[in-house]
Amino acid sequence: MFDAESSRNNMPDRGFFSTSGRLETSVAAAGAMLTRARNTSFGQKLDYTNDSLTKGEIAILRFLTAIELIESDLWQQYNELGGTTTVEQNNYQLALQFLNRHGSTYISANAVNEIEHSTYLRTYLESEGIEPANLDEFRSLRGSTATGSQNVGRLTNLMHLNIDAICHLRCRSDNKPGFGADSSQGFRIANRPAIPYADSELSDTSHVQAIANTAALHFRFIEQGVSSLYTSLSQNVKRIKVLKITLGIGGQEIAHFLEWTNFAANVVQDPPFRFDHSDTSITNQGTSFSSEVKFRRFLFQTDSWLSSRGKSIRKDLPLNSVIRPENGRFGSAVATIESFTENGLFFGQSTNFLRTLMALAEEADTAVSS
Repeated sequence: MFDAESSRNNMPDRGFFSTSGRLETSVAAAGAMLTRARNTSFGQKLDYTNDSLTKGEIAILRFLTAIELIESDLWQQYNELGGTTTVEQNNYQLALQFLNRHGSTYISANAVNEIEHSTYLRTYLESEGIEPANLDEFRSLRGSTATGSQNVGRLTNLMHLNIDAICHLRCRSDNKPGFGADSSQGFRIANRPAIPYADSELSDTSHVQAIANTAALHFRFIEQGVSSLYTSLSQNVKRIKVLKITLGIGGQEIAHFLEWTNFAANVVQDPPFRFDHSDTSITNQGTSFSSEVKFRRFLFQTDSWLSSRGKSIRKDLPLNSVIRPENGRFGSAVATIESFTENGLFFGQSTNFLRTLMALAEEADTAVSS
């Protein structure tokens, strides 16, 4: 399916947005934008004082810290096996580079970004005298044993993922993100790994490519959810110093989403996830494709990754190019945790872990600068 040479030359090269600047630059840019908006009706509703954070803002920032810890954990696992390396590349790295020749570089950059986000939020809360969310006690899951993977406890599980690719449609619709849609509208990946669990999985190149393709769709799924989360929670922030942070980090998360949307589009160009003109359904090791999926190929084409349109905030308004409509049903904290849980990201985690996350999510959702 791939070899070292084709993986470097097969797919178009597009730069990774998030490597163009540091987190501080993103926060500064958000601050400059808000400063210009100060005299607008929106800007006049914001609080420009340097007073202590409100209870609601604390809840939002603590939950976002937890989300960034989760993102850091999963992206570090992807980075260990699929990111850049100074030694000979494994077949998983080559399979990712078959989708885009800089795939490994993108993964490493994303991992660095998420670690920076969690560190920034934790340090900021501590500077305000607030105890940040801490999930260290729940780092108990076993990850991959393949060469390159660290032998450490994990928060997340990348071995049993469920991905309903209808999310490529849902992010532009007014349906709840998650699962349970009509399967004729796309394809569903059930209980599949997105990283090789052992070295033995690296020998069959077709199998490794299927794992890498699953990962590519998962990259997009994660960043879609987190970018929507920042957009949603930012609407409940009033103090300008907090809004600078949520818009700054949220802007980088949107950049991640855009890049992985482009990246995931390459998944359907070749086997095992290729969409041909057959009228029969396709199955591949737990992945099923409806025969009707051929009508929706345009959603995945690499030249239309920014052109999808969705329903607007009102029915009487035209379709609009958005990530997805933003309200509590899509980007809320609780909806995000529910979506990640259905995704299988927390497979094997303790009930106490899920209870802790949901408590943080509920507090963030009920926060309206209280």
